[in-house]
Amino acid sequence: MNDDENWSAPRVLVAVDLVILTLRSSKLQVLLVERGVAPYSGLQALPGGFLNNAAEDIEGAAHRELSEEAHLDGAQLHLEQLGTYGKPGRDPRGRVISVAYLAIAPSLPEPIAGTDAASASWRPVDDVLSGGLNLAFDHQQILADGVERARAKLERTALGTAFCPEIFTISDLQKVYEAVWGVSLDPRNFYRKVQGVPGFLVPVESTRRTTKGRPARLYRAGTRAVLSPPLTRPEHPIPVEEER
Repeated sequence: MNDDENWSAPRVLVAVDLVILTLRSSKLQVLLVERGVAPYSGLQALPGGFLNNAAEDIEGAAHRELSEEAHLDGAQLHLEQLGTYGKPGRDPRGRVISVAYLAIAPSLPEPIAGTDAASASWRPVDDVLSGGLNLAFDHQQILADGVERARAKLERTALGTAFCPEIFTISDLQKVYEAVWGVSLDPRNFYRKVQGVPGFLVPVESTRRTTKGRPARLYRAGTRAVLSPPLTRPEHPIPVEEER
């Protein structure tokens, strides 16, 4: 505690940033907006913004930004706090601390830009993280952290089903793991592993999806949140592009 009578609290602004992930064309993609105002006008960034007022709850601000920036209902997707970013100088407007959230939903539609964004679009995560696109502020790091969080949680939790529609096939789920991990997985081995986790998937007996071969069995997410045994990432992964 500072006993200096002349001490005053520093002026700190609080913001929320959103890492919104989905699968489109079997690729992991992130929602980015083109900033329409300074600073970094014209650069791509993660959706987000400052707290609306001193009484606004931080998670409430995340839900509001999801609605304003991406026209998404936070109650209809997976939303979790990712981390806090407060390095001095991260925002030229002053000392800004950002609370980042990870949001995941299946097959999200084409975005509509809102508030101070000039445009919004889905971008393949690999293109951004490889350096092919520079993001404003420290959003490159926030995105990298969000993707790694998703990759790690796919191993030990049922997060993979958040990328799937309500009813899906095991092949659909395998595409999620391949897209997020960036690897190619053996279908028979993957089928055996997911079936070996009690409560992970629940079969839907009433209908089956027609495929070129035999009908594919349909499933929905079960009640199991933590996977035991876990679905570990391959130690020596084969990139999907090389395998296919």
